[in-house]
Amino acid sequence: MQNQPHKYKYYDLIMAAFVTILLCSNLIGAEKVVTILGFSFGAGILFFPISYFFNDILTEVYGYARSRKVVWAGFAALGFASFMAWVVIKLPPAQGWIYQEAYETVFGQTWRIVLASLLAFFSGEFVNSYVLAKMKLFTRGKFLWTRTIGSTIAGEMIDSIIFYPIAFYGFWPNDLLITVMITNYILKVSWEVIATPVTYKVVNFLKKKEHEDYYDRDTNFTPFSITVD
Repeated sequence: MQNQPHKYKYYDLIMAAFVTILLCSNLIGAEKVVTILGFSFGAGILFFPISYFFNDILTEVYGYARSRKVVWAGFAALGFASFMAWVVIKLPPAQGWIYQEAYETVFGQTWRIVLASLLAFFSGEFVNSYVLAKMKLFTRGKFLWTRTIGSTIAGEMIDSIIFYPIAFYGFWPNDLLITVMITNYILKVSWEVIATPVTYKVVNFLKKKEHEDYYDRDTNFTPFSITVD
């Protein structure tokens, strides 16, 4: 009799939350720059790091392969949302509909922002998962905080280095570009540090409820796959 596949209670819910946060942070907060207490940063920074929080949890509990599947789901959702926004904006507005310009301002992301978002997300999330999975093996499952923070340091660095120059070089002044990129990176990593107690609670809860604590000893770490086994 063949072994039945492991059924998880919360995996699909975490996947849905991950994709929702990704779409909202990219479509709503990517372009706006705010200044609070003298610091300038992109508004999306307030919510986008939550995607790394979920990615850490997914990799820690369910393993790299299942986290990779979620990243691909997010990548496809982000790509479709960008395509849909482009199509809707290009459709001719009805006579008397006066909100076309406002609609273009809000949802009319340039091809540079779309490309930057896709490349940065794809690269950053996979680096995050890879580093966490490898560090889990290296630490033998101990010192969770080292791998959640360490993977975020690596993943968010790649994300920032890719996203901001591609999206905004030549559009923002160079000093603003560098300031926002560095400030956002520091805030993202700080967010992960602050969230560490919550990460511990969620990870411990899921490991207990799911009866899973995956170690990627024989995992194929190619990002170009959605298979689990």
